[in-house]
Amino acid sequence: MKFSKMVVAFLVFTTSMIYAQEKQITLEEIWNGTFRQERLQSLQSLQNGIEYLVLNRDRNSGLTNLDVYKYATGEKVRTMLSSSDLEGISSFQGFELSPKEDKLLLSTNLESIYRRSSKGIYYIYDFKDKSLTQLTNKKVQEPTFSPDASKVAYVFENNIYVYDIPSGNETQVTFDGKKNETINGITDWVYEEEFAFVKAFHWDPTGEKIAYLKFDESNVPEFSMDIFGQSLYPSEYTFKYPKAGEENSKVSLHMYDVASAESEKIELGDYKDFYIPRIKWTAKPMLLSVQVINRHQNDLDLIFVDATNNSKEVVLNEQDEAYIDITDNLTFLEDNSFIWTSEKDGYNHIYLYDESGDLINQVTSGNWEVTDYYGFDKKNNRIYYQSTEDGSVNRTVYSIKPNGKGKRKLTEKTGTNSADFSADYTYFINSFTNTSTPYVFTLHRSKDGKLLREIKDNSELLKKEAAYNFSPKEISTIEVNGKDLNMWMIRPQDFDENKEYPLLMFQYSGPGSQSVSNTYFNTNDYWYQLLADEGFIIACVDGHGTGFRGADFKKVTQLELGKYEVEDQIAAAQKFGERSYIDKNRIGIWGWSYGGFMSSNCILQGNDTFAMAIAVAPVTSWRFYDSIYTERYMTTPQENPSGYDNNSPINHVEKLKGDFLLVHGGGDDNVHLQNTMRMVEALVQANKQFQWAIYPDKDHGIYGGNTRLHLYTKMTNFLRENLKEEGMQEENSNTIN
Repeated sequence: MKFSKMVVAFLVFTTSMIYAQEKQITLEEIWNGTFRQERLQSLQSLQNGIEYLVLNRDRNSGLTNLDVYKYATGEKVRTMLSSSDLEGISSFQGFELSPKEDKLLLSTNLESIYRRSSKGIYYIYDFKDKSLTQLTNKKVQEPTFSPDASKVAYVFENNIYVYDIPSGNETQVTFDGKKNETINGITDWVYEEEFAFVKAFHWDPTGEKIAYLKFDESNVPEFSMDIFGQSLYPSEYTFKYPKAGEENSKVSLHMYDVASAESEKIELGDYKDFYIPRIKWTAKPMLLSVQVINRHQNDLDLIFVDATNNSKEVVLNEQDEAYIDITDNLTFLEDNSFIWTSEKDGYNHIYLYDESGDLINQVTSGNWEVTDYYGFDKKNNRIYYQSTEDGSVNRTVYSIKPNGKGKRKLTEKTGTNSADFSADYTYFINSFTNTSTPYVFTLHRSKDGKLLREIKDNSELLKKEAAYNFSPKEISTIEVNGKDLNMWMIRPQDFDENKEYPLLMFQYSGPGSQSVSNTYFNTNDYWYQLLADEGFIIACVDGHGTGFRGADFKKVTQLELGKYEVEDQIAAAQKFGERSYIDKNRIGIWGWSYGGFMSSNCILQGNDTFAMAIAVAPVTSWRFYDSIYTERYMTTPQENPSGYDNNSPINHVEKLKGDFLLVHGGGDDNVHLQNTMRMVEALVQANKQFQWAIYPDKDHGIYGGNTRLHLYTKMTNFLRENLKEEGMQEENSNTIN
């Protein structure tokens, strides 16, 4: 009788233990949105500073509303506009308010072009008379209100047009625009990708002038891609793409006078081969600021152009032995003094200059970096910024006076804080995350950071994840090549330091990047949880060349991309292999884009260290990549041939020993499929066995439908087959047989 009770008790206990086991994460869950974090919808602060605007969509009806909310309470106070009240359009995808908030530009039928560019059909809504007017029946780019909202300028087929709202008349500003030859008012491919802007025209504050850039790309070499699609015959897509050392677009500045309907080219100076990465009107009407930087991107002039007579003056010159980063931080104060950010003291900091370009003072200083500049509050005379003052993996929000005094810390939690300020800087919405906390959104008072209310968190996501018992992401450092490098590690839930585990390393490693930060899981981290469940350890190390630890650390890779970064990853892997719980014979590495370049180099140049590598969309030779990015760090191939060739994977294929998976999207306009195809041919001619996959027509992100699920299934299977002990034993057994 007692024995029977013991058996029953044992069965009940073991059954409850089975049901108490945590759930196992699946690839389908990762890619179907199961672990998607709640985010704030994109909002726009209204000029009153106490309200903000949100575009809300009803998925069932398809209707869209522009709703107004109070910062202080989060309460919806009114609907500014509903598509149900509009005749002719049932919904809209985006909006732009006029400067005085009396009109709206509504976008419909948007069609993506490249990473940041699109074209669409636009409508003008007038709040005063509740009228809706179609801007044009053509799909146009970058429509923008004039300061008084009486006109809209836009680009169609590489030419600028101005639409007069009261009369309905359209005026063509430029006439020489032509695909793959001349572009007016928007950037060419390489400017869009590397200088991160599309609109290359700006109304002056009076509405009398439009400053714009013209790109003559007629001599830029063309690149073509086959698009397979669904038709019987594939189509060819051709566009201008200047590779390193090749001819760039010839860029010029022009000034259009609205009254006379005439344009004039502005001669900026005796510049031979240069970029104009930014133009911006100053606080003085008719005074335009223009940034001109040389092709090496280490010598920048800030020029003021007087639009009344087209005279010009260089007010600031900045030089760097390596390169200068282009930002949107330039801010003009009422007296036309200006705020500027620079790395000239070895760390990125804020500086204040007078109208003539003379330094008033350095606003911030210290062995830390300003990582985001939020703006200047003229009412309270304060500058708002984000920095690494609490450590390079963390972000904290501060305010400070332009004289460098009165600094205030506005966020208290350790992790990654970022701020979105109201138009008058009364409030800011803080988004916070760290390794144990998915995004939390809170409202704060800007003057002192006081918490006013909780807005949204991801507590439901944490409850859902509790059933999986995920392993923590542990941030620490590892001493490599004389430096303590930031790293994170994820171990199996049942980690036993007396066992040996395979290690998968992830990295990106590009100049100024950061992969080790005090943030919660991203999508790849959930994949790492799946791998950890299967007995993998995953680690990431930010080596030399990565960002937010000072200019010297970041720029040490200058002229030799792929040298010190690869040395760091190899040395880190060897250090990991010395740990008793890591099997030094089962270390793999993977990466995407620059990370694919790195993982390819590591499996080749670290062939006695890495047993396996996965490279997705890799650069395999810097000779294949675009001029602006590559030359910023390498100068040109003509000037630096050894820098280009000594560290490019395509030149080391004979060293391959381990298992290698190469993946690319067939429609990648950024890192061209050419990189992988040339790598494949080199490996074949070296008689090296490897695996590869091409995703037809997919761009650099390799997504759409089930594409990501398929890709990550392939990578997971590759890891199981080539890094797990049983997979390697089976492979060795097959080899012997």
